[in-house]
Amino acid sequence: MSHREEAPQAWHAPALSCDSHFHVFGPADKYPSGADLRYKPPYAPLEDYLKLAHGMGFSRFVFVQPSAYGRDNSCMLDAMKATDPATRRGIVDIDENIADAEFAKLNDLGVRGVRINVSPIHKESPGFADAMLPRIRKMDARCSEIGWHLDFLGPGWLTSALMPTMKQMKCEFSVAHMGMYLAKDGVQQPGFQALLDMLRHGDGRCWVKFTGTYRMAEAPKFEGAADLARAIVDAAPDRIIWGSDYPHLSFADKVSSVELFNLLGEWVPDDATRHKILVDNPQKLFGFQG
Repeated sequence: MSHREEAPQAWHAPALSCDSHFHVFGPADKYPSGADLRYKPPYAPLEDYLKLAHGMGFSRFVFVQPSAYGRDNSCMLDAMKATDPATRRGIVDIDENIADAEFAKLNDLGVRGVRINVSPIHKESPGFADAMLPRIRKMDARCSEIGWHLDFLGPGWLTSALMPTMKQMKCEFSVAHMGMYLAKDGVQQPGFQALLDMLRHGDGRCWVKFTGTYRMAEAPKFEGAADLARAIVDAAPDRIIWGSDYPHLSFADKVSSVELFNLLGEWVPDDATRHKILVDNPQKLFGFQG
């Protein structure tokens, strides 16, 4: 997999900043990928990521299970074990019927969330969202008991279809890639407006991730993404977290982590709001000690 050269860094993350969404990939002979692949898994070891993240100023990290490994979380969990427990958390993909003892082990390791992960380019299909509800409801009940959250990633139409369910959930939840509402459709698109409404008038359980900008806006200019991001900042600056989405997978030749980090500086020019997004908000969601 080819990688775009890192851009010059325009600013530095404040102390205790958290990259709230990134992936690691190990050697294929040790960590085999699943059968239903969206992309060819790269070799993206922890040491490469940490060198990049430390350079940007990050000292807290949230590992997220990549779809290529399905529900075999061993690569991510091994990487978590190799880092300071005080500095990292994890989001896994697990079966809703996993034993309580396994839940407890993952919690002790620093896991704090479960992915509800659907390809961002999945075509709209009748009944698809309804078929997801039994798992979501069971995971909601179990996560609410242990203090975890659900982490949703899917195309915009699916975010919209699941929003009534999200509003009824007991546990907190995050929505990746700004809900995957395409920037070209603008701030006024109904789904995005519904997301803003949920942020403004919900009960404070919804979090939005500034991640995967290249999936909802075209590189290199990312036209329209700033408008969506600023609308979210205006609606709920206390409910936003940022993630690099490293190593960018099929977009690795089109974007770089520093380039995406620089975008946050353009979207959010004031230091106080940046501090919320990078330090205060992830500290609250993931339970980092101050």
